[in-house]
Amino acid sequence: MPPRIPVFKCLRASKPTNSSTATTSRPFTSTSAPQASTATPTATQRRRRHDPYAIAQAKARKAANLSRQEVLKKERAAALGDPVRGLDTPFLRSLNNDSPPDPATSRSDSEVPGSSAQDVKPLNFALDTTELAQGLEHSKWLSSPPPSQLEEEDATAEITPEERQSLQEEEHATATEALKRISSLSLGSSKANLHVNIRRIVSTFGRHTTDSTLPPAVSDPDRTPVGLRPASASAIADSAQHQRPPRVGPDTGSSEVQIAILTAKIRTLADFLAGRGSTDKVNKRNLRLLVHRRQRLLRYLERRDRGGPRFQNVVNALGLTEGTWKGEISL
Repeated sequence: MPPRIPVFKCLRASKPTNSSTATTSRPFTSTSAPQASTATPTATQRRRRHDPYAIAQAKARKAANLSRQEVLKKERAAALGDPVRGLDTPFLRSLNNDSPPDPATSRSDSEVPGSSAQDVKPLNFALDTTELAQGLEHSKWLSSPPPSQLEEEDATAEITPEERQSLQEEEHATATEALKRISSLSLGSSKANLHVNIRRIVSTFGRHTTDSTLPPAVSDPDRTPVGLRPASASAIADSAQHQRPPRVGPDTGSSEVQIAILTAKIRTLADFLAGRGSTDKVNKRNLRLLVHRRQRLLRYLERRDRGGPRFQNVVNALGLTEGTWKGEISL
């Protein structure tokens, strides 16, 4: 049977009838003793709240802490660098122009292998200078009359054969200048510029070019786990002498090429958003996606190459700082 709990008629302490039966008790309250003592501020606390000197000291400490936080934030940002643009290099400047980078300048500044081979000025519509020259010669042959017709003297003509030939040369010079301006990359679209930059990046950072200039990566040629490798010395020698099959065609899918292509896209998109695309939210999201995709590729290349020559070549040529692959990137 459960015990009976007496129910008090009143929660207050009963008043003692006489002094002999009085006991030490306190009136009932809903708060505990320590909380009841600190619920109301003391005289010192009230005086400190209204003291102008103490208020000024508190504001000064807060302002000093906030200014120090801003300084530390700027120092960290300066140490990591810009996660979007990075540093300016000769190769990046050549991506914005219609001319290849200067071999001497690019070699002395960033040591970019393969950049000296690009001495042909790129043109729009995937043309080269040879095709443009052949097209101009063919158009001149089509528009010029036969030499016998130029030498004939027509009595009814208002100009002489010499004036007719000079006029023909002037028209050909005008057409040549027009075709050169039309085929110039400075008048091309952003898509045409991207195609030219991709071809330049593949020929500069592709492993079909860098394999002959950069030292090989420090890695174990045998990818078999140590516990599963053959124990015979001949088998170990054969596995050490094993080489990869020769590369067929240019390299377009390595991490170095993909990082360089993403860098070209990021710079183009950042220039657009800094100007007339400041309110374009879709491209702002696309910029964040490209920056984080490049960050993942840089981390993979650094881990795979162990900070070797391939990783250093990409970082130096593209002007990438530690902020592009270290830490959290928030745009």
